[in-house]
Amino acid sequence: TPLQKAQKYKNEGNVCFTMRKYNEAIAQYSKAIDICPKENVDDLAIFYHNRAAAYEQLKRYNSVKADYTKALKLNPKYMKALLRRARIFEQLGDLEAALKDIATACIHENFSDQTFVLNAQIILKKLVEQLSLKKSTNEILFMPTHLIEINDIGAFSRDPVLSRLEYLENIPEFFKKPLQALKNKEYNDIISLCTEVIENPGFEKLPPSKLEVLLLRSTFYYISRDHSAAIHDLDVILSSEDVCDDIRVNALIKTAHVYLVIGPPEMAFKVFELALTINPSCSDIYYHRGLAYMDIKKLDRAKLDFEKSVELNPNFSMAHMHKWYANYLFALSNGNIRLAEITVRDVEKAIDKYSNSFECVCCYVLYAHVRIILEEKIEIIKKMYVIKH
Repeated sequence: TPLQKAQKYKNEGNVCFTMRKYNEAIAQYSKAIDICPKENVDDLAIFYHNRAAAYEQLKRYNSVKADYTKALKLNPKYMKALLRRARIFEQLGDLEAALKDIATACIHENFSDQTFVLNAQIILKKLVEQLSLKKSTNEILFMPTHLIEINDIGAFSRDPVLSRLEYLENIPEFFKKPLQALKNKEYNDIISLCTEVIENPGFEKLPPSKLEVLLLRSTFYYISRDHSAAIHDLDVILSSEDVCDDIRVNALIKTAHVYLVIGPPEMAFKVFELALTINPSCSDIYYHRGLAYMDIKKLDRAKLDFEKSVELNPNFSMAHMHKWYANYLFALSNGNIRLAEITVRDVEKAIDKYSNSFECVCCYVLYAHVRIILEEKIEIIKKMYVIKH
């Protein structure tokens, strides 16, 4: 039968593999894939997995990732393929993809395998280190695209500049190059392209939408940790008579974040209050103030702000995730393990909901983090119970 022939090719491929004849092994596995009936998905998954392993020996990493991915599409719970793909992602520096795979493996095993949990902790630690890049004038040149999307672009549910990308035909001519770079994720070019527009002699005569160029540049000055330049652009926006409320509120939120970094932090909260007087129904203000409260360990206030943000905008995924995280930390700080476990279940349900790249990454980071902490907390409680009894 075709399946028997496919198994024969696979076995011949295995022999070649053990003899380190990887190209010959790939040829045999390819024959097995070609002849195997499509309904035999588990067998096909094994053939793709084996061919990926051979590609890996030859360091043909694009083919490795492609074949492990095909194996997992055929059999999503194929642990060997999942763990090996995670390892490849980690080796290539794609830590969020690695964390997603290792977290999925932990879920499939119900966190019973401590090796998986340990790997998740290691990858999570590396990812946190990436997210905590130190100040450098050239930092934006080295900041991975996904970090910009998670930390800065995904942090607003209604960004007046990003909303431009939804209606490309309405973009002013002077703004096209910076916005095209934003759309193409050419983040390293945005400051220079905005500066080119701003330093043009005719900039002052442009319509009020010119302030969006300053807003975009200030955002990327902030990302690159050039806080003085960011504050300068934001001050120009806020002092303009032409600024509309949406841009003013966005600029105030970003100004508050700069104050949280350079101080004084109490000024940041005054700026948030000012933003709320302009638009008390803006979910972004509550979300970002919630983040600020998290930074100073005021979990009760952070919880309230995240809840308000979600109430005002139920589709704001980042607000949902931080609400869960604040609830989780609040539950642990009060020794409420049951509430913490309920929060973990909420995050589990959300994993399948988010298809957007950065949202999915955030959800897996959050899930791995809370599960790891929860497991440690439960172990501590168990040990305390043993000591007392």
